[in-house]
Amino acid sequence: MHLHDLTIKKFHHGLMNKEFSAFEITEAFLKFIEKKDKEIGAYLQLMSASALRQAKDVDVRIAAGESISKVAGLPLAVKDNILIKDELTTAASKILETYRASYDATVIEKLRALGAVFLGKTNLDEFAMGASTENSAFKITRNPHDFKRVPGGSSGGSAAAVASTQAIASLGSDTNGSVRQPAAFCGVVGFKPTYGAVSRYGLIAMASSFDQIGPITKTVEDAEILFDAIKGKDPKDSTSVEINKFQISRQRRGSPEAANFKFQDAHELRIGIPKEYFIEGLDVEVKDAVNKVIKDFESLRFKITSISLPHTKYALASYYIITPAEISANLARYDGIRYPKTQSRRKVGTPIKTSKKLVDLYCKNRSEGFGEEVKRRIILGTFVLSSGYYDAYYLKAQKVRSLIKTDFDKAFNPPAGGVDLILTPVAPTPAFEIGEKIKDPLAMYLADIFTSAASLAGLPAISIPARHLPKDKLPIGFQIIGRPFRDSEVLKVGKLYEAIYR
Repeated sequence: MHLHDLTIKKFHHGLMNKEFSAFEITEAFLKFIEKKDKEIGAYLQLMSASALRQAKDVDVRIAAGESISKVAGLPLAVKDNILIKDELTTAASKILETYRASYDATVIEKLRALGAVFLGKTNLDEFAMGASTENSAFKITRNPHDFKRVPGGSSGGSAAAVASTQAIASLGSDTNGSVRQPAAFCGVVGFKPTYGAVSRYGLIAMASSFDQIGPITKTVEDAEILFDAIKGKDPKDSTSVEINKFQISRQRRGSPEAANFKFQDAHELRIGIPKEYFIEGLDVEVKDAVNKVIKDFESLRFKITSISLPHTKYALASYYIITPAEISANLARYDGIRYPKTQSRRKVGTPIKTSKKLVDLYCKNRSEGFGEEVKRRIILGTFVLSSGYYDAYYLKAQKVRSLIKTDFDKAFNPPAGGVDLILTPVAPTPAFEIGEKIKDPLAMYLADIFTSAASLAGLPAISIPARHLPKDKLPIGFQIIGRPFRDSEVLKVGKLYEAIYR
């Protein structure tokens, strides 16, 4: 079996049938990465020695007749803003260039207990701020389908690693589409769980009321497997929820039902198509691909209905007021002094002797340690939180966020019975060329225009590659958005589409 054939399900089947050992597969991946990643740039570092040890431990357990999980021995890539104990975790920033994590993130702790193998840390836009992975302080990652194009961002390294067969699956983080958009650009599956469904403990914070760890995989079924492994309440994260026990009343066809709703025939399900997502500026190829997907669902006897989410047009503006405010607060801890730096570089973390005042020392260290996009957002966030502007900008943006959430609530629960799911494009265009938007922040921000609303509302959403595309065309993804904590419904519909139209 070739590496490119492996999904999580196929890997587990082959491992249990002794078609290969976990050590053999891990070694094969590491050798392939050493060769392949020279042209892709998905990884910031490999963790070869520890990965081989983890794989060998799984083989020992199998030889001893122990039962193992579906992710045991699984070669995974991990976005470099998720902590792995004793390993470098830089968030692709010079200010954390030599920082080694002192503990595991909860998702890593869970996967480690299940026997997963961590191949290495993947590239990202610095502190997860970007939509192209061009904002990394260390390298640019390239789209495996066209090396002249971006892989998306900020989880571009994680998406590119899976798309180029340098990992079977990966972990990313999604604040405003940072799992979904790169998955769409790279032709893989990216799932953003409901906010709170997965612990954020050990994820380097960007915007705490948005950040959510999610899987990037080759199939929806694999995304479900990985999600099941990392979900759940964590006492170390007060925003996390036990999703299996979470009860929520649901109004369907005008009558309340229990939270454990199960799918019946497809014709019982309604998919809403919001008119606000099919607007001027949407690439013709993207529009055609998503319309074909809609017809696919119609052929499966889903009820397709047009809906309106009227405040969608304010989503991106609202996002880019609220998140910089949270960024300004979260990144205040990085002063360039706390973390030791290598001697081979200008010591960003060493006090500057010429600085006579503490504020000058901070300014010089932070100016050198942070990249341009990070500094831009810190400045913007500090401004909107400042006296005299808080009410005019930040408070108003939070009110808009509430209106956007209300739009979704009405779409899902109108008096006559709402839609079950919402289907939209993921991005307005396929992957754009490297350098095309990096000098135009507004153009770059618009790459996330279709993912913002679900993030503001904290809803589960998945990016799935659209089928029927010519082989010479770039990948295009479509997005399925679900009700809060109904992650399983989103995944079930995605699996149904995938099973029929792969």
